[in-house]
Amino acid sequence: LPRLTSRVPALTLIKTAGLSALALLGGAALAQPSPALDRASFSIGAFHADPTFNAAVNTRFGRLDSGDSKSSYVTMPRIKADVLLFDSQGLSFDYYQFKRGYSSSLASNFNVGSGTVTTTGNANLDVKIDFAKLAYKWWFGSGNTVLGLGAGAAYYRANLDLNATAVVGGATGSISENYNDDAVAPLLEVGLRHAISPDLRLFADASGVKKTGGSVRGEIYNAAVGVEWFPMKNVGVVLDYGLTDIDLRRPDSNDARFRVKLKGPSAFLKVRF
Repeated sequence: LPRLTSRVPALTLIKTAGLSALALLGGAALAQPSPALDRASFSIGAFHADPTFNAAVNTRFGRLDSGDSKSSYVTMPRIKADVLLFDSQGLSFDYYQFKRGYSSSLASNFNVGSGTVTTTGNANLDVKIDFAKLAYKWWFGSGNTVLGLGAGAAYYRANLDLNATAVVGGATGSISENYNDDAVAPLLEVGLRHAISPDLRLFADASGVKKTGGSVRGEIYNAAVGVEWFPMKNVGVVLDYGLTDIDLRRPDSNDARFRVKLKGPSAFLKVRF
């Protein structure tokens, strides 16, 4: 994951473009939409996730691999926004950031000539992932239940700081490395909405991002099921349970791999218009 700085503003651009488009286009439709959908909405909350992390990279000590490392729960801020266009089409935006530090034991074996050298050590890993997506959705159905299919773009920025001390063949050494990359990739989404009443609704969502070209390749998958309740006409709460799997790889001499699995509940305050 190479050091990049010139593309950092892309995250700000996609967030600004997404929210601006939602705000400007919120009044485009005139007919009555399904009671499972809102003309426009904005949600702010947090994702309380149980993380499993895995990082591996080739170094001068051989391959260092954290294995699956579990840590305590982490709470991540998250924002969402949606707007309907033409009653059955719309835009959907989502953003969150994962940030966590890990301490892990590392071990590997690599061949030197006809022999094998064992590497053992400890590493501190600081991980940060920004993820934003903007999708155009088509909603099918006009009753209390609608199905949505969407396509768009996702932006991700991943950063891994690795500081390790290792023993190789009786000699001790240290490394300090930074792996940093960002990219835009195509996105597909599917969603299901059901209105029990105008103020109580159920939903399920899934999305996938796949990056096949460039220096970094990988997949990001999200899925969630939840409920929305509006004790006031325009203000409500949203509770869901979600799963996220982020798997990024750099197929060069470093052969770096960066994977985070997140699962847990989210809670949002939602305002609809």
